[in-house]
Amino acid sequence: MRDGFFKAVEDLSEERDNIYILTADLGFGLFDKFRNKYPERFYDIGVAEANMIGIASGLALSGKNVYCYSIIPFLVMRAFEQIRIDIAYQNLNVKLIGAGGGFTYGLEGFTHFALEDLALMRVLPNMTVVVPCDYFEAQEFARLSYDYNSPIYIRLGRNNEPNIHQQKPNIKIGEGLILTQGNDLAIFSIGSMISVALDIHDILGKQGLWASVVNMHTLKPLDEKLIKRYSEKYKAIFTIEEHYISGGLGSAVAEVLAENSYSGIFKRFGIPLNPKKTIGNAEFRRNFYGLNAKNISDDILKVIENKNTKYGNFA
Repeated sequence: MRDGFFKAVEDLSEERDNIYILTADLGFGLFDKFRNKYPERFYDIGVAEANMIGIASGLALSGKNVYCYSIIPFLVMRAFEQIRIDIAYQNLNVKLIGAGGGFTYGLEGFTHFALEDLALMRVLPNMTVVVPCDYFEAQEFARLSYDYNSPIYIRLGRNNEPNIHQQKPNIKIGEGLILTQGNDLAIFSIGSMISVALDIHDILGKQGLWASVVNMHTLKPLDEKLIKRYSEKYKAIFTIEEHYISGGLGSAVAEVLAENSYSGIFKRFGIPLNPKKTIGNAEFRRNFYGLNAKNISDDILKVIENKNTKYGNFA
């Protein structure tokens, strides 16, 4: 995913000479081609993320199209004040590219996890927040981001994520992408959890429940029209994300449902706010917190069964 994104940026750079890439002592090998070809447009700022954001804002004020890259906690949390003041408040054309969404850097521990980033970024004024789910979406968001003249935070995984698409997808910033159509319930998911949501669709289908799965690749601006439409159609709505249970996709969808007096089943799946001390890779940690198709499917079935018992037939 990460390689696909910057491959697209490199391709754009052949035709557009105002693209600048800034990194904070990361991306060794990732930027070799760009750095060798356009040395005057590449800056390794070192372990100084706040300074990187200040430089990016200056370049943007000079008419440059700037991409800032780092591991998410160092980019988003360490330099949050600078992002807030230098970029978001001034509505500058800076692209913040964060690597390692969720538990991607599993064995590195909590210093490298990105579990609060969506909550932080979506509350900033003028900030757009997008989360590609695979290589093809990452490439397409790279292309879309070039002509996007406001600050945008793009949350990437790393590499070798499963591909959801087999070719360039037709995506638009701010519009959810419907992946499956079902009559019984809706699942809104984002980023790395899209493949899990599709597996859940298949598992529930074997139980006679058919889900609409929506890729909410844009967390902000949120596709509120789609959420409202589905709230009128479905008696059950679920969200799945590799992020803390509060502040991310689930919270954003809940806000829309609450303000539109949704009376059906709603449940969020994510990381609890009291994470346990564990050691393991990303897959181990996702399974530890139940972020897999089997656990979530079982939970959805229990919720629906309970609804049937209390209030009559769900279907």
